[in-house]
Amino acid sequence: MTSDIEKSESAPSMDRADDRVNDGDEKGIGQEKQLGIFRNLTERLMKYGVETHGITPIPVEQRTETRTHQFFWLWFSVNFNILAFSSGSAGPAFFGLGLNSSLLTMLVVDLLTCIVPAYFAIFGPKLGTRGMVQCRFSWGLWGGVIPSILNVFSMQGFLILNCIIGGQTLAATSNKLDDTLGIVIIGVISLVVCFCGYRILHWFENYAWVPSVIAFPILLGLAGKHLNPSTMPSVPAPSPAMILSFASFLSSSVISWCTVTPDYGVYHDSKASSVKMFVYVYLGFVLPFLAWHMLGAALAAAALGIPSWQSGFDGGNNMGGLLDAVLSPAGGFGKFVLVLIALSTSCACAPTMYTFGTSFMSIHPFFARVPRYIFAIVSEALLIPLAIVGARTFYNTLVDILSVIGYWSTAFGAIVLVEHIYFRQCRFSSYDISQWDNVSLLPPGIAAVLAFCGAFGIIVPSMQQTWYTGPIAKAGTGDIGIFTGAVVAAVLYFVLRFIEKRIWPGR
Repeated sequence: MTSDIEKSESAPSMDRADDRVNDGDEKGIGQEKQLGIFRNLTERLMKYGVETHGITPIPVEQRTETRTHQFFWLWFSVNFNILAFSSGSAGPAFFGLGLNSSLLTMLVVDLLTCIVPAYFAIFGPKLGTRGMVQCRFSWGLWGGVIPSILNVFSMQGFLILNCIIGGQTLAATSNKLDDTLGIVIIGVISLVVCFCGYRILHWFENYAWVPSVIAFPILLGLAGKHLNPSTMPSVPAPSPAMILSFASFLSSSVISWCTVTPDYGVYHDSKASSVKMFVYVYLGFVLPFLAWHMLGAALAAAALGIPSWQSGFDGGNNMGGLLDAVLSPAGGFGKFVLVLIALSTSCACAPTMYTFGTSFMSIHPFFARVPRYIFAIVSEALLIPLAIVGARTFYNTLVDILSVIGYWSTAFGAIVLVEHIYFRQCRFSSYDISQWDNVSLLPPGIAAVLAFCGAFGIIVPSMQQTWYTGPIAKAGTGDIGIFTGAVVAAVLYFVLRFIEKRIWPGR
C-alpha cells in the first residue's frame, strides 16, 4: 500500500478547465448555477462564513490548507465515540461470541480494514473532488448516479444509528428526558455544524474529541473491576461462521467510510505528502476503533453476569442504559460524563449529514443547483422520525444498516481501486478533472455497472441478515457477502474495463 501511495502524483492543473469551472468560484458559489429562489439567501449566508460551494472540483489554487495534521483530528474525533462502542458490543450481545474471540476478531479486522478509508482520503486533496464526483472516472457520469443514490441512503443510515445511540445515552441522564427528545437534541447540534460547511466542520472536529477522551478512562476505570474474563459468564465456543459474520459486520462499519473520506480534503494542499496524509487518516481511524470496539465488547460480555448492567442494557437495545449502569457508582459526576459521551455522537453525525448533501447533488444536474445547506435540512427532517422508530429494536437496526451499507460500498471501493491502481497506475495526473461532468470524455461506465451488478450476484446468496439468509450463508459460512462481493467486483471490473477501453479508447 505504501509503495502505491508514493507513486501517486499531485493533482493536475486546472488550466484546461473551461470557463464554467471557475464561474462564481470567487464568491464561493461554485460552478452550479443555483436555482433563483436560493441565490439571495446563499449570498447572505456567504457573508457569515457558511460554505456555499457545490460539487464542482476545487481548483489547485484554492487548495491552500497546509495543516495536514487536521486529517488525524478530524477522523479521530469522528470515530472516537459510542457508535464504535456499539459495534464492538455486538460481538457478545448479538453474535454470541465470547470476549476473547471478539477482541481477537476486532484486532485483525480494524488493523486491516482501516487501510481502505485512509487510502481513499488521499483522493480529496490530490484531485479536489468529492467522493461521488471522483467515482465518475470509473463509473462514468450516468453510472455514477448509482453509488450517489446508495450513498445518500447510507449516510442517512449512519445518521439514524448515531442519533439513536446519542439520544438513548442522553435520555439515560435524567428521568425528564426520553429517547425522542435526546434524538432531537443530537440531531439539531449536528445540523448546526453541518449547515456551516467544510471549514467550520473541520474546526469543530479539531476540538470535539476532548470530551470523549476525558470520558473514556473514567468509564474504563469504573468498569475495570468487572472486566476480568475469568469471572464473566461462559459462552459456547464460537463457530467459524459466527466469527466470519462478526468480522463482516465490523468490516462493513469501517470500509463504508471510503465513500466519505475524500470529501474532507478537497481544500487541502494537493502537493502534501500522500504517505503523511494516509498515516494521519489511518491513525485517526484505527486508534479510536480499537479503543471503543474493545471496550464495547468487554462491557457487553460482562453485562451478562451483572444484573444492574443487564437491566440497563435492556436485552441489547439500550446503549445509554448500559453506560448509565456502569457510571452509576459515580453519582452526579457519572451523569455528567454520560452527557459528554452522548454529545460526542454529533462528531460523527455532522460529517455524514454533510456527505448526504454532496452525494445528493451528484445524482443529477438539477440537484447540483440546490445549495448544499438545503440538503442538510432535508436530512434532518428525515432523520428524526426514522431514528425514533429504529430505536425500538436497536441491534437489528444496527446490524442491518451497517451490513447493507458494507455490501455495496465494498464492491464500489473495489471497482474504484482497480481503476486507480491498475488502469491509472496510481497516477493522479491521469485524471483530467476539467472533464468531471463531460459524459463523452468520461468512461462509459458500463464496466463498473456490470461489475457491480455481478458482485451482487454473489453477495445476495452469501449474506445473512435478520430478514434474509442466502443459501451460501445457510451452508455454514456465515455472512461473507462483503468479502465475496469485493473479489467478484474487482475481477469483473478488471476484465470488463479492459474490453471497454478497447471499444472506447482514451476514455
